[in-house]
Amino acid sequence: MKPVNSGGHAAYQSFVCSSIIKYCPSFPSVTRNTLLIAERFFETDLSEVDLLMRDRYSDFGPKPRLPSCMLRSMLLSIEFRVTSFTQWVRMLHESPLYAILSGFSPEDVPGIGTFYDFASRLWMLKDGNLAPHIRMPEQKISAPSRKGQKADSIEKVTVKSLLDSYRSTPVSVYQPYSLLYSIFHQLFLNVSVRKGLIDPKHLTLSGDGTPIMTSHRERSREVYSSSPVRKRYYSQPDCDIGWDSSRDKFYFGYSLYMLTDAASGRDLPIFPLLGPASRHDSMALIRTWFAMKAFLPDVHVDKILLDAAHDAMPFYQYFHDEGVKAFIDLNSGRGRKARLDNGIIVGSDGIPVCQAGLKMIRDGVDHTKMNIKFRCPYAWGKEPISSRCCCPCSDSSYGRVIKIPSSANLRLFMIPPRLSREWKKEYNARTASERSNKREKFDFLIENGRHRSSKMWCCRLFCIAMCQHLDAWDLPDRFTLIESLKQATA
Repeated sequence: MKPVNSGGHAAYQSFVCSSIIKYCPSFPSVTRNTLLIAERFFETDLSEVDLLMRDRYSDFGPKPRLPSCMLRSMLLSIEFRVTSFTQWVRMLHESPLYAILSGFSPEDVPGIGTFYDFASRLWMLKDGNLAPHIRMPEQKISAPSRKGQKADSIEKVTVKSLLDSYRSTPVSVYQPYSLLYSIFHQLFLNVSVRKGLIDPKHLTLSGDGTPIMTSHRERSREVYSSSPVRKRYYSQPDCDIGWDSSRDKFYFGYSLYMLTDAASGRDLPIFPLLGPASRHDSMALIRTWFAMKAFLPDVHVDKILLDAAHDAMPFYQYFHDEGVKAFIDLNSGRGRKARLDNGIIVGSDGIPVCQAGLKMIRDGVDHTKMNIKFRCPYAWGKEPISSRCCCPCSDSSYGRVIKIPSSANLRLFMIPPRLSREWKKEYNARTASERSNKREKFDFLIENGRHRSSKMWCCRLFCIAMCQHLDAWDLPDRFTLIESLKQATA
């Protein structure tokens, strides 16, 4: 039957107070970390989950567990660094406090299968994976030639063609993770917006991919049939082998691409997306960006901060057309020298080289005409040009001046100019992605899960993203839970 929560969040708070008094008389002596977690969940209203998931239950049958309590219990397991439903159910039986904070009576704790059933209700597909288990072996990636470098993409598509494809065909909001993201959006992302932690009208996004290792080796076996085509059965069909550039080794699993808010200083996730480990960050950005635009059509992105893996001209052109300032680090292995109309050569770093073979000096920006100004390096030093330059190209004491419009090459000529103090200040905020990835992998132990389906990995990923928002919310000066317990026992 359909879940019914007539009392809402107030009923949960009343249940927690009465149950703690009955089952946990020594609650005030718990550790401060446990007290902080209890306070956050005591204040966080998750009753809207019961309405969002109402259609995922049938009209008939036994009374189900409240979806808000099941989700709250899953989030509690993430906060307490528990990576298995089996371990968490055992802890619910052993510690009445964990069951009470979840919304369950210590005498009536859900079983392991109930949690897996709830995860299936959060996933909008009958199958737990997107790709079929039986298929032809895929092409393996090759290790890069230099240490710390990302592996080349093996996809048979270019950045430009994939961008054009997504621009012409919008992403559907009916995805397997649609319900998960709706819960994350309405109950956590919107709350962070109301608290002033995120400005949806002036977003600064940082994008980056990170490897998620799901097992130490690829699990597959050959499927024998009368057909001459040899197919294999993959137990984790959505995973494959990728290259971890930070550890310089191959791994098996997913590539998590996360768009993170870089303006608030809280490193809050905006939109996560899992893909195969072999997927290049440039391809993952396109899929994640257009999925975010489909699910969050009202947000406006002012700036996007990306690393050198995204250094491709189609990105600069696309974001320029969309009115988004793209701060992308240059890839030393990409790009080539350009030649201006006056014969001046521009290096791969975007700085013109004079006739003497010296790099010219950046000398400000003309914002009225969107030009970047460069001057003679000798004249910049306020010394006679002829005294040091072997082939002076100007008789003026000011030296030769070159003004380059930013539209001449969106990759090399940016406003603020690339590698200027202003540019570096903006780009330094990209470390929000690194800190967010650290929270997911080391604080919340996302790789410690031992799941075989994308359904379970997505549930774990979105629960971690919810906990990241939950931890960023400021607690009140007084612990509401402690005050409520004192009033109940008075």
